[in-house]
Amino acid sequence: MIPPLGLLLDVDGPVSSPLKRRIAIRSIIDDLVTLASTGVPIAFITGRSDTFMRDEVVAPLLGAGLPDGIRMFGVSEKGGVWFPITGEGMGDITVDSELALPDEYTAEFREIAEARFSEEMFFDDTKHAMISLEQNKDASAADFRAAQEQVNQVAFDLLVEHGLGARYADQEFPDADGLINFRVDPTIISTDVESVLLDKDRGAARALDYFRESGDMPTLWRTVGDSRSDYLMADYLHDEGFDVAHVDVRPSDGILHRPYRVITEGNLIHDEAGAAFLRHWVRALGSHSGGIA
Repeated sequence: MIPPLGLLLDVDGPVSSPLKRRIAIRSIIDDLVTLASTGVPIAFITGRSDTFMRDEVVAPLLGAGLPDGIRMFGVSEKGGVWFPITGEGMGDITVDSELALPDEYTAEFREIAEARFSEEMFFDDTKHAMISLEQNKDASAADFRAAQEQVNQVAFDLLVEHGLGARYADQEFPDADGLINFRVDPTIISTDVESVLLDKDRGAARALDYFRESGDMPTLWRTVGDSRSDYLMADYLHDEGFDVAHVDVRPSDGILHRPYRVITEGNLIHDEAGAAFLRHWVRALGSHSGGIA
């Protein structure tokens, strides 16, 4: 039977609280298990590491009774790492090591970051393909933002020193071959240094490849995220010919104009909006109403 719906979900924001760094709303866990149990293919497309996914997303789902036979997939580090998710937990992890930063750069950047910015952020040593400095939970937003402005520039300047083609904001430095290979990408709780080939559309492609091999594909899809880059998931699905709409759970950053529908959950944002979205679909599919909000 063709599933009635497919979901591509960002994690920080719509699923996990960006403040508490975990799934803080119980209904999100229960509704994800319910939707997966009805055959809905669900992929988590995130910049988070596989370790975060195992501890903060998969473990609660297993605790809520995630059954066997589901179609669930995880893409971490924006497409650099991927793995199936089953009723027994996370399957084998695959890493695209060709997109990782050079070890020499990573070691030097980590040394600088820990020496100068450890009060505001920490080096996430669970990442494989990208670098992330994440806000300490006890650091204020103002202190983090002030340190982040500095660390962003440090990251870019060090890429230049290492001869790595780099981009940050309106600054670009091509490598010896004239290429831009890496970018500095600040978020609301982190600064990421990553290959320019890593992004949410790459994660969406990984997920669809997996779902195509595991069964029939739904024609109707929803993507959910809190950043402008999350629209890339819906862009990919639209370009592949699917009926898609994107749910923006932080529209205050600016709703993008797209050839598909963009949905908001009233005045709700972040995981409260994500919880409302999932609960709608549990009710819609449970009552066979076919709602498409």
